[in-house]
Amino acid sequence: MQNIESFLNLYKQNHRLPILLISPDFGHLPAEIADSYGLTHRKTHYFFLFMLEGCTRHGVDLREFDIKNNELLFILPHQIHRLPTTGKGTDYFKLGFDEECLSQLPKQYPFLINPFNNQKLQFTPSAAARLKSIFGLLRDLLSTADTDPELILAHLNSLLTEINTAYFAAGKSPADSKLSQYIRFKLFIENHLTDHTTVSDIAEKLALNTNSLYYIVKHYSGLSPKEFITNRLILEAKRRLYYAESSVKELAYDLGFNDPEYFSRLFKKATGKTITMFVQDLSGN
Repeated sequence: MQNIESFLNLYKQNHRLPILLISPDFGHLPAEIADSYGLTHRKTHYFFLFMLEGCTRHGVDLREFDIKNNELLFILPHQIHRLPTTGKGTDYFKLGFDEECLSQLPKQYPFLINPFNNQKLQFTPSAAARLKSIFGLLRDLLSTADTDPELILAHLNSLLTEINTAYFAAGKSPADSKLSQYIRFKLFIENHLTDHTTVSDIAEKLALNTNSLYYIVKHYSGLSPKEFITNRLILEAKRRLYYAESSVKELAYDLGFNDPEYFSRLFKKATGKTITMFVQDLSGN
């Protein structure tokens, strides 16, 4: 799989913003360029697929998602994205942008932490119509490379606000204190994953006691804080095994484990497979 670190900078549609939008009749890269990146890669930017009509299947971190009418799939930086081989939708928008764009927006969007581990959202017809309109406006703005970035960012803000609202629509607000604390916990793990910070130290940093942290994480994830951290480490191991070749020892050290044998046992306990078996299964896909 090819390194796509500079993808948005190479093919951005605005002179000053790393952003790319594709629809059936807009923004497609030449086939030889698209094919050079392969069907599977590790995302270095945010990616959104909004399906207006049709059905397609994408893989995210070794899970498969069918995307149908009025549904949206979002993929975050560092996640493994497998593109479909067939079954492209007849009407859709695809949007990619990176942290540089996000840093210029006026607020944060908690759904990008993906606290409920839900990559796919379904929209009501009225909400889908609003999304379609915003995507369409972005497409118009990106049809000219010298468009003022402020106009693009204003519509990107509207788009992410719509998606954020839909993500938390089921009676769960990120303003809720317990959910806010869970989001802070998940963000802490993302930022300090390989530090192997103890649960008690994490609780202290979040101004919680360990019992409160346990209750909050268990309530929203179904896992204890320790199980949550272990699962996230194993997911990161799977990602790195998927897109890069490295020895078990190198992988263990990269993930903050001092004992590669302990890491191997933990991987097998969590997945039911040795690392060698897991890699062999990947190569057989």
